[in-house]
Amino acid sequence: MRFIFAFMLALLPSGAFSCGPDTGCQVGDRIYRIAMPDGVQNPGALVFSHGYRGSARGVMRNSGLRRLANEMGLALIAAHGEGGTWDLQGSPSNPQSDGSAEFAYFEAVLNDAQSRFGIDRTNVIATGFSAGGMMTWNLICHRSDLLRGGVPMSGTFWGIMPTSCETTPVSVVHIHGDNDPTVPLSGRPIGTAHQGDVPKALDMYARHGGFGNEIAQQMGGLNCATRDNSEGQVLALCLFSGGHSF
Repeated sequence: MRFIFAFMLALLPSGAFSCGPDTGCQVGDRIYRIAMPDGVQNPGALVFSHGYRGSARGVMRNSGLRRLANEMGLALIAAHGEGGTWDLQGSPSNPQSDGSAEFAYFEAVLNDAQSRFGIDRTNVIATGFSAGGMMTWNLICHRSDLLRGGVPMSGTFWGIMPTSCETTPVSVVHIHGDNDPTVPLSGRPIGTAHQGDVPKALDMYARHGGFGNEIAQQMGGLNCATRDNSEGQVLALCLFSGGHSF
């Protein structure tokens, strides 16, 4: 009987049971981790990019984040930056980068998650914290074709900010502490590089997406300035009282 069971497993696609929240799913020379929601077939996904020196493993240890994704009926996909960081234009580690390697990685992750776990590619939300917020903004601006929307937290572009974006606009909610010393809203120098200015990034995206005037709103303890456009999309800056956290 044991032999028959082993033979049946051998007939399944390679890697069918080889990865998840506790083990990396291999895509090329990199990995991601994934936690599927309870009782949902073909779920959408919340794709989280970790902060500097973080990891996909660390993201999966965040029980609150996993619970949130599960309650939303979404898979939580934890992306994994090489060396605990992201290779983005203007970054201190590689200022000459155009970010293309990261964009190819995220596309490969979503292709693999769709093939292996049945992820609904029309319902993908990118999010991330600090350096992961920077990664999220770059996806929003340069690869929005992969996304339904984005929720960057406490991070935006590096100092080389695009004057416009390459792909069509999506809904964006940016969350930030109003007294963040690590990634201030106006940015700060890091070595020879410089963090970007959050309000300027939002103004650029407002022009790109045809978003209108700001409306002040209170949402869940956040002070938000929201705008919408003719497509029904939303662009918002939501501030909380505090520093570099989420």
